[in-house]
Amino acid sequence: MTSASAVPSRIIHIAAALLIRPDGQTLLVRKRGTSAFMQPGGKIEADELPVHALARELEEELGLLIDPTQATFLGQFSAPAANEPGFVVQAEIFQLSIDAQVSPAAEIEEVLWIDPATDGDVILAPLTRDLILPFYRASLAASA
Repeated sequence: MTSASAVPSRIIHIAAALLIRPDGQTLLVRKRGTSAFMQPGGKIEADELPVHALARELEEELGLLIDPTQATFLGQFSAPAANEPGFVVQAEIFQLSIDAQVSPAAEIEEVLWIDPATDGDVILAPLTRDLILPFYRASLAASA
């Protein structure tokens, strides 16, 4: 057994959404008491499928009801956690097209729609800034 296996897990497993509006804007959220905007979503419970965790979190945080069968799995992405120093976020990312109003609830303090081709002139979580938005931009360029 290596000493690394004795170290407690520093990984936070989450499900998160790349929510796209008909005008192409994507939704970012900021948790109360933090400065970085990120994809909406949250921790996956032990007995939960990632897409069901996402549906639960979107309802709790934004009052958004989604059909899990409409979520397209984009992949698993990992990056330093924005709000938990020393932790890594391992995210199951799903894309959804939505045409519904959202409003912040639970721990969400602010929601923001941005053009995914930009950073929205706000502080972005590493996962959003370094992986998710570049991945989405590349997919748009490939389909253009």
